[in-house]
Amino acid sequence: MTIDTCNFKGLKAIVRVDFNVPLDENGHVTDDTRIRGALPTLKKILADGGALIIMSHMGKPKGKVNAKFSLSQIVEPVSAHLGVAVKFAPDCAKAAEAAAALQPGEVLLLENLRFYPEEEGKPVGIEKTDPAYEEAKKAMKASQKEFAKTLASYADVYVNDAFGTAHRKHASTAVIADYFDADHKMLGYLMEKEVQAVDNVLSNIKRPFTAIMGGSKVSTKIGIIENLMDKVDNLILCGGMTYTFAKAQGGHVGLSICEDDKLDLALDIIKKAKEKGVNLVLGVDCVAADSFSNDANTQVVPAGEIPEGWEGLDAGPKTRELFAKAIEGAKTILWNGPAGVFEFDNFTGGSRAIAEAIAKATADGAFSLIGGGDSVACINKFGMADKVSYISTGGGALLEAIEGKVLPGIAAIKG
Repeated sequence: MTIDTCNFKGLKAIVRVDFNVPLDENGHVTDDTRIRGALPTLKKILADGGALIIMSHMGKPKGKVNAKFSLSQIVEPVSAHLGVAVKFAPDCAKAAEAAAALQPGEVLLLENLRFYPEEEGKPVGIEKTDPAYEEAKKAMKASQKEFAKTLASYADVYVNDAFGTAHRKHASTAVIADYFDADHKMLGYLMEKEVQAVDNVLSNIKRPFTAIMGGSKVSTKIGIIENLMDKVDNLILCGGMTYTFAKAQGGHVGLSICEDDKLDLALDIIKKAKEKGVNLVLGVDCVAADSFSNDANTQVVPAGEIPEGWEGLDAGPKTRELFAKAIEGAKTILWNGPAGVFEFDNFTGGSRAIAEAIAKATADGAFSLIGGGDSVACINKFGMADKVSYISTGGGALLEAIEGKVLPGIAAIKG
């Protein structure tokens, strides 16, 4: 069953969304992208004449009630977006009565799922090294099933539209699906779009394929880099990891971020790229600063010749040209991670050069997928969100999908 073919008339649908939105100190939503992303799914259910139960997490309350992470703070913006006065259930595990009373066209928002440790299914207050941990884990798994069963009991149909948490085997993202048959569980529109976008990049590749991987550490991206090695024509590695590669090749990186225990790994990646015929693009110069601040003194130096007391905070002009050249003419593009400390306005040059090159290639017919919080923040900061093919809502989920891992939230529905 797909969301398009399902008629929700007279049915109650429980929908897992990702409304983990940023709030200011007064509890006002500062970016409603995630709420807007779920609207097509939520509005389809209401338009069909169904009743809607919305569930989500917010923040990391670690299994305890915390007013700072209460979803009561978003009732008004969700109501405004849906054009329906949203009811609120102050305890997600004790909402049976409120759910039963729900009429077609009505909406109920459940309180933060993560106020219950059963949502994440991890034992609380016990270390992994504790001899009793395994027993506690087993007990928690049983409790997680009960928690998922309770949530499932509120509705006739389950819809998962939370790609951002699809890589987690949580009660609301995977376990709950066991309590619905194949005709009563499905992916929402946002999830379908995300799965399709990943498929376009990994299975339906139009060449040349250029992937841009940024971020501070090689270690966090190694699985993705290795999986991409067999798929890409050009691989740009940028951001903080640049300096690990520069040092591995005998360069001096000053105070730049560097994983000294990953120098062999960096050399191994260079070797593998050569063996597989992948054009590996690394920074040749950088904008170095004498302090980690927007107002620091700067100088452009070769990536492996950073003076003592200075650190690389952005890609240099020659590097930007190399990046643009590797992106130009590409037909499939994946970007995850900035090229510098883009949060500082004086160090956005490298990331902006990447964004501009991607926008140009997209205009020339490339399929471009941007994912991961920082890259999305970059694209939004530069006002170029409408100049790329697809912006993913999932950071960790997208990366695990690119790594070739099966996402529990999708497997629970698709099998």
